[in-house]
Amino acid sequence: MQKRKLGTSGLEVSALGLGCMGMSFGYGPPGDRQEMISLIRTAVDRGITFFDTAEVYGPFTNEDLVGEALAPVRAQVVIATKFGFELQGDQRGGLNSRPEHIRQAVEGSLQRLRIDTIDLLYQHRVDPAVPIEDVAGAVKGLIQQGKVRHFGLSEAAPHTIRRAHAVQPVTALQSEYSLWWRSPEEKLMPTLEELGIGFVPFSPLGKGFLTGKIDESTGFDSADFRNSVPRFAPEARKANRALVDLIGSIAERKGATPARIALAWLLAQKPWIVPIPGTTKLHRLEENIGATEVELTAEDLRDIDSAAAKIRLQGARYAEKQEQLIDR
Repeated sequence: MQKRKLGTSGLEVSALGLGCMGMSFGYGPPGDRQEMISLIRTAVDRGITFFDTAEVYGPFTNEDLVGEALAPVRAQVVIATKFGFELQGDQRGGLNSRPEHIRQAVEGSLQRLRIDTIDLLYQHRVDPAVPIEDVAGAVKGLIQQGKVRHFGLSEAAPHTIRRAHAVQPVTALQSEYSLWWRSPEEKLMPTLEELGIGFVPFSPLGKGFLTGKIDESTGFDSADFRNSVPRFAPEARKANRALVDLIGSIAERKGATPARIALAWLLAQKPWIVPIPGTTKLHRLEENIGATEVELTAEDLRDIDSAAAKIRLQGARYAEKQEQLIDR
């Protein structure tokens, strides 16, 4: 697989990463552990070197899964994880990015991941109770100790990124970005380009919607968080189908699948973008990897932008309570 560098940091990873959250959390019951380990190792065999997890996924169980899966190939891969929530047992509490909590979280992540150094450590959500300079300073100390290699932020606003970057250079910013959520293009991406920070889009397939396999009649498991997402309400799915139809028409023209077109579109935006689609299925993993072989011409990209601009998408990206965690 092609490689990309996350900004000017020198951190080189595969052009597509693998988001591992859904193997343990978020989209219904966890996958079979041995099947998920096999899937992660198959991803390595197919050239993926960039794997994304977090202590809150589970909580804790996803890091443990990823750690076991990647232990035999540790030298070949880049492992990213995240801190930032108060966790008690299997319950997630509020935000907590106090420096002492960060250090405690890192010790737990290192143990579960079976590694000596975290390649990329993100603050999962900006904590308004803790100055971002204190957060960056805590991570800087962990880098100096050799426990962390690179610092990242997730869902942070440009002014927060600048303040953090002044204390400890930020290697990557993670946020949602896809053909159905393009808000990062306005202010976030210009900031990242200016500062030399890589961009790691999560939900690059719109939480599955852009694959074309979901319509207004699709049912989700009771444990699937999409049940609480306004954009996944049946009436919103019906209205937003116009975007899927657009992607489908481009896919037919290019002899590809909608998922491959959606990922190829992201890859074509900037050379420092590395999407991390997640999956629990081997055939979806293979499909996603195939996106790196799809070449969208300048004309293709113009056609997509022109047609997409005429589509008014419906439904908020998150429920109101969840939105309060965004853009701090």
